[in-house]
Amino acid sequence: MSLIVSELTKKYGEKTVLDRLSFSMEEPGVYALLGTNGAGKTTAIRMILGMLSSDGGKVTWNGGKLDSTTCNVGYLAEERGLYPKYTLMDQLLYFTSLRGVERSVAKKRIDYWAKRLEVTEYLYPPVLPNGRKTKAKTADQLSKGNQQKIQFMISLLSDPELIILDEPLSGLDPVNTDLFKSVIREQIDMGKYLIMSSHQMATVEEFCTDITILDRSKTVLQGNLNEIKKSYGRVNLRLKTEGDARAHIKKAGIILLSDVENDYALKVTGEAQANALLSSLVKDGIPVISFDLREPSLHEIFVEKVGTDHETLEN
Repeated sequence: MSLIVSELTKKYGEKTVLDRLSFSMEEPGVYALLGTNGAGKTTAIRMILGMLSSDGGKVTWNGGKLDSTTCNVGYLAEERGLYPKYTLMDQLLYFTSLRGVERSVAKKRIDYWAKRLEVTEYLYPPVLPNGRKTKAKTADQLSKGNQQKIQFMISLLSDPELIILDEPLSGLDPVNTDLFKSVIREQIDMGKYLIMSSHQMATVEEFCTDITILDRSKTVLQGNLNEIKKSYGRVNLRLKTEGDARAHIKKAGIILLSDVENDYALKVTGEAQANALLSSLVKDGIPVISFDLREPSLHEIFVEKVGTDHETLEN
């Protein structure tokens, strides 16, 4: 199976909001779409799903057009999409019926995911000691995090081949963040194809093998994340010493990013400059507690590529 996005373009009048986006997934895994506010990331997701028409380009799945007849797709939108006044169970059964899931199968899957995502109490009203049933919960009675769990469940109930997650961890507490992550790992292990967007760069690094960064509708960086990081080299140095090392850092011509009680964040030109600093410290008898030379983080790469004039990433 393969997903190929080719030259995908969207315009509103004279304004281009997505400019010839291309990428492909030739095997299961997680692909990240990242971008600044208004970069075109959410527009791209909606076009891939067929929710928006395109002004150029195409999306294919296994060589044919991607649509509901050729690919079983699950979608978790960033915006809440539940009907506020309808019971959760009715909504889950309704959405599964739209995906062609038989009612008996849907109920079994709902029961499984209710337990897995820890929302059983909201779907199955408990019986009171007097034998009376409590009222079934509606969506507007749930917290934002629990609504997100229900929407995550909806995206998984059809057992999709392709799963698109737009800010899946937004607004979750640490416990539920770990719960969502464990489910995502399970889907990866099952050989699913996932497209993810997230403001949390550490999460992207944890799950995604390949990325595209968009800025003002255009692709500014694309490729395998590990290869991209390797291309920068090991230029970030975290140094901690028992004595003041600032004079040695200055003499070596190294950029000092921060200094908190002899714990230094440094930017070096490469391993040679870093090792020269280490030799200088050792020669002068300054004890080195830690010396960690690493590649730049995705956050640092992102900021470099899109500039510092953007205060936030795209919603």
